[in-house]
Amino acid sequence: MRTVHAEWIKLRSLRSTWYTVSCLFVVGLGITTLSTLGANKDYWGGTAADRAAWDPTGRSLKSFIVAQLVIGVLGILVVTSEFATGLMQTTLAATPRRSRLLAAKAIVATAVAAVAGQVLMFAAFFLGQAVMSGRDVPSAHLGDHRVLASIVGGGLYLSAIGLLAVGLGTIMRATAGALATLVGIVFLVPALAGLFPSWMQGIFDFWPTLGAAAIFGTVPDTNFPHPWVNLGGLWLGVLAILTAAFVVFRRRDV
Repeated sequence: MRTVHAEWIKLRSLRSTWYTVSCLFVVGLGITTLSTLGANKDYWGGTAADRAAWDPTGRSLKSFIVAQLVIGVLGILVVTSEFATGLMQTTLAATPRRSRLLAAKAIVATAVAAVAGQVLMFAAFFLGQAVMSGRDVPSAHLGDHRVLASIVGGGLYLSAIGLLAVGLGTIMRATAGALATLVGIVFLVPALAGLFPSWMQGIFDFWPTLGAAAIFGTVPDTNFPHPWVNLGGLWLGVLAILTAAFVVFRRRDV
C-alpha cells in the first residue's frame, strides 16, 4: 500500500494528469452534445425499423470512442514518462521489487480510469438524455431496462482500456509506440475486421470497439448478443497483455 500511495502522489502531482482528465470530460461531453443534437433528424428522418431500434442510451455514450484514447494516454504516461526522463532508475532504486512497482502503477492507473470513466458515463448519459428530451426525441431514464448496466459496463470498459495502456506502455517503454499500438487496437483492427479469415472472427467478440463495445447499448445486437461475456473476454485479453508486461519488466534492463 505504501508503493501504491507513492505512485498516487507522483500521478496527482503532475499537471499533465489533470490536463488529461480535464480533456477527457471536455471532449467526451462535447461529443455527447454533438451526437445528441442531431438526434431529431436521425430519428424522424429514419425508417420505421430505425425508430424501432432507437437506442438513446447508446447514443449518449458514444463519447467512449474518444474517451478510451484519452484514458489510454493517461495509462501509458503512468509508465513511459519515467522511462523518457530516466527517473525509472531512481524509482527502481527506491522500490527494487519490480513486480510490486508495476502492480502499484497498474492499480493507480486503473483506479483513476475507473473513477473518471464512470463519472464521464453518468454525466454523458444525463446530458444526452436532457438534450434529446428537449428536441422531441424519445429518451431514456436511469431505471429503464439495461440502462444502468450499460453505464456501469461503460465504466468497466474504460477501466480495461486504462489497464491495457499500462501493459502496452511497459512493453514498449515509449509513449509514441504504445499510443500507436493502442490506436491500432481500438481503431485500425476493427476497421479491417472484414479482411481477416473466418477462423479469426471469434477474437472480435471481445475486441475493443467491437464485441466489448456492445456493452454500451441497451438494444440487443444480433452480432454480439451477450455483451457482458464480450466485456469479460476483453478483461481476459487485457490481463494476458499485463502478464506479458510483468514478465518483460522483470527480465530486461531499465
